[in-house]
Amino acid sequence: MSVTATIRIQEADFDAAQEIAALTRGRTDIGAVVTFSGICRGSENGEPIAALTLEHYPGMAEAEIGRHADEALSRWPLQGLTIIHRFGRIAPGENIVLVVTASPHRQAAFEAAEFLMDYLKTNAPFWKREESQKGTSWIEARDHDDAAAARWTKS
Repeated sequence: MSVTATIRIQEADFDAAQEIAALTRGRTDIGAVVTFSGICRGSENGEPIAALTLEHYPGMAEAEIGRHADEALSRWPLQGLTIIHRFGRIAPGENIVLVVTASPHRQAAFEAAEFLMDYLKTNAPFWKREESQKGTSWIEARDHDDAAAARWTKS
């Protein structure tokens, strides 16, 4: 059976439970589902955050995420994959991203979800602007995120 990833980039919020139900409904070939939900924090380095604003290149973002989804599908025996990434202004406590991986066994589901989140955190074509009491600033990539993503590079 060929697996096609569901990829959505949207301004609206999402319901993780509904997405899991949609992916697994009527399926008996799935033994493990792993989800990662990224949520906007209310502070960074002890400083309150008012919101994050995420921008993206429509079309390019979907294609790039699709390319990495295809890589995950080729590297792990997944039975289902959903990736949702929001854009626009996101307040603390609101959802930013959801990755759902489904596989017959847990290890593949965990590894694929981790691979995809490491990619999304470091290389997905999104730009984040943080609003705080000090004003607004663009968020730069962090070395520890780059190191996490580098471990998936094929030698």
